[in-house]
Amino acid sequence: MNPEKDFAPLTPNIVRALNDKLYEKRKVAALEIEKLVREFVAQNNAVQIKHVIQTLSQEFALSQHPHSRKGGLIGLAACSIALGKDSGLYLKELIEPVLTCFNDSDSRLRYYACEALYNIVKVARGAVLPHFNELFDGLSKLAADADPNVKSGSELLDRLLKDIVTENNKFDLVGFIPLLRERIYSNNQYARQFIISWILVLESVPDINLLDYLPEILDGLFQILGDNSKEIRKMCEVVLGEFLKEIKKNPSSVKFAEMANILVIHCQATDDLIQLTAICWMREFIQLAGRVMLPYSSGILTAVLPCLAYDDRKKSIKEVANVCNQSLMKLVTPEDDESDEPKSVAPRPPEATPDDSLANQEGTATGGPEGSCDSSFGSGINVFTAASSERTPVTLHLDGIVQVLNCHLSDMAIGMMTRIAVLKWLYHLYIKTPRKMFQHTDSLFPILLQTLSDESDEVILKDLEVLAEIASSPAGQTDDPGPLDGPDLRVNHSELQVPTPGRAGLLNTPGTKGLECSPSTPTMNSYFYKFMINLLKRFSSERKLLEVRGAFIIRQLCLLLNAENIFHSMADILLREEDLKFASTMVHTLNTILLTSTELFQLRNQLKDLKTLESQNLFCCLYRSWCHNPVTTVSLCFLTQNYRHAYDLIQKFGDLEVTVDFLTEVDKLVQLIECPIFTYLRLQLLDVKNNPYLIKALYGLLMLLPQSSAFQLLSHRLQCVPNPELLQTEDSLKAAPKSHQADSPSIDYAELLQHFEKVQKKHLEVRHQRSGRGDHLDRRVVL
Repeated sequence: MNPEKDFAPLTPNIVRALNDKLYEKRKVAALEIEKLVREFVAQNNAVQIKHVIQTLSQEFALSQHPHSRKGGLIGLAACSIALGKDSGLYLKELIEPVLTCFNDSDSRLRYYACEALYNIVKVARGAVLPHFNELFDGLSKLAADADPNVKSGSELLDRLLKDIVTENNKFDLVGFIPLLRERIYSNNQYARQFIISWILVLESVPDINLLDYLPEILDGLFQILGDNSKEIRKMCEVVLGEFLKEIKKNPSSVKFAEMANILVIHCQATDDLIQLTAICWMREFIQLAGRVMLPYSSGILTAVLPCLAYDDRKKSIKEVANVCNQSLMKLVTPEDDESDEPKSVAPRPPEATPDDSLANQEGTATGGPEGSCDSSFGSGINVFTAASSERTPVTLHLDGIVQVLNCHLSDMAIGMMTRIAVLKWLYHLYIKTPRKMFQHTDSLFPILLQTLSDESDEVILKDLEVLAEIASSPAGQTDDPGPLDGPDLRVNHSELQVPTPGRAGLLNTPGTKGLECSPSTPTMNSYFYKFMINLLKRFSSERKLLEVRGAFIIRQLCLLLNAENIFHSMADILLREEDLKFASTMVHTLNTILLTSTELFQLRNQLKDLKTLESQNLFCCLYRSWCHNPVTTVSLCFLTQNYRHAYDLIQKFGDLEVTVDFLTEVDKLVQLIECPIFTYLRLQLLDVKNNPYLIKALYGLLMLLPQSSAFQLLSHRLQCVPNPELLQTEDSLKAAPKSHQADSPSIDYAELLQHFEKVQKKHLEVRHQRSGRGDHLDRRVVL
């Protein structure tokens, strides 16, 4: 520093002392400056005061010499003390050089700068608030200072500044928020601690409404919640907890929509604390804001659904996610299906972008979410009404929701509980918004069919509920299902026509256009027949599914839908199946279900007495398909008490190729006759006069069997029949009362027998063709 330079009104002694390396001498100079400035204040000499401050700032505090900078800092503090309440008039000139020294490389100098600013702020008090952003910015840097003395000094200054803000009602929150939003993303743990402490202070001040600006800092708070320091995480938990309490107290002033996507993102966090906290917030948002959250449903589901599959290690997250899921589901009402125009109103417009696009983006970027109790939403939850008269309509974005549900259901790695929740959502949407949902049915249908192969029975049950709702909902009925493959199928529902030749192979053709509606299923919609066709296709292509779950699936469908329609439509389809081996297997499966399942009790009773035209049509329809399997055809005749026709069929068995599989099925039929389902048949053996063909049919089966346990079983049964009645002549038979078949005069049994022979001939031809290709194992039995 130039000793000849004029620093007036500072005396040479003051200048020399300010530049001294000893703190004590600089302190003496500061006292002299304080005395000098007090005189100027007394004289009201603002020009000289400004000159002193400018000299201390430019020539000392901003000097290149470290001792001069230290002298300048203590001198500026002395000026502030001398000015007292008038220091507010010169704060800009006093503060700026001190803040510049916060960036000095010398830690001692940074400490002196902190000390000087403390003295300036202590004197000015509330007058420093217009400069709060500059002070906050400087302090946030010192909070992360490596020197412990500097940090200690900054903490004293920080506490002083907090006291001033707390006791003053002139804090400029609007001007401060942009700086807070920027600083909140600091990765330094000390800076984060500093930020959190200030948010806590501002939140505690009654005159400061930080809740209005929560959307701007919420993401940063969740970032801080993932800090490695337990202390900082705890502080952040407290802050978020206070905000949530405030939200519950004043929901009408909360910008729920602006924070929805932020929560969606953090609900998918890998950090358990972040994820649990975000999902807890989401639960409260859904329950407090109600339909305001509907536009963000797809994003919420993207985040929440995977959590439902968590194990006990994340039990808390799973339980809260379940509440979120249930609460969100309850927001969907039939009003959402009425038209594309929104019906419900929300208290605040969703200013943020709805999460339909967000969910798609998240799914694309991460390949799916990172990992998602009945709600009390319906009881006691305050769905608030805004104080403002402004109302914004809310529309259910069904496209995004369906896309998310489809994505989760297609992901085979997703957990069972998540898959069940997805299916519950689909079922709920088909119930509440069927008209809109049927626009998505074509895209959902394949994955719903694929889900039938799931390992979980519970998943399959829910899947069947959805498929049954699709097949039976009035909203799925098209005005014109399109022409079927020929005029012979476009008949009255009560009729059953003989299919024309060339209609085979329906299950194996790539397209099934025109076959969406069966003429025999008047109570179902246009998707029912399509469902039956595709279900049989799946059984055909996935034989293990048929073997392991086929009976289970069909039995559940019989509970969910009309059993008669299911059997009638499947019989229609199998009648035109080219794969005769599959047709035979499928018919055998259906027959076993028909004869043994408790779910088919009513249908069995309907078939047992063919007294109505509907039951006769059903019998004829089933019979034509049952002809793919000779033994099941006989069992159907036994069920319907068509004993004479059963006897006629068994007579034809002599022309069939008797294989091990054939004899096994006869064996199973004998076992079945001993079951409770055929109790009425066994009792009819006592009435030999009126049931001669029943006895003849059973003897026919006995003659087909080799000397086996089944042979012994049936033989013992027939030995219980009164023997004299078996010796009737033709004349006595003619005089006997008419058998059960006389009750069904409308059935052409001769034509049915011809159909049976035709089908069996086709089966024989196919087996011979396979044998000729060398890919058929001849399992015939030489008797």
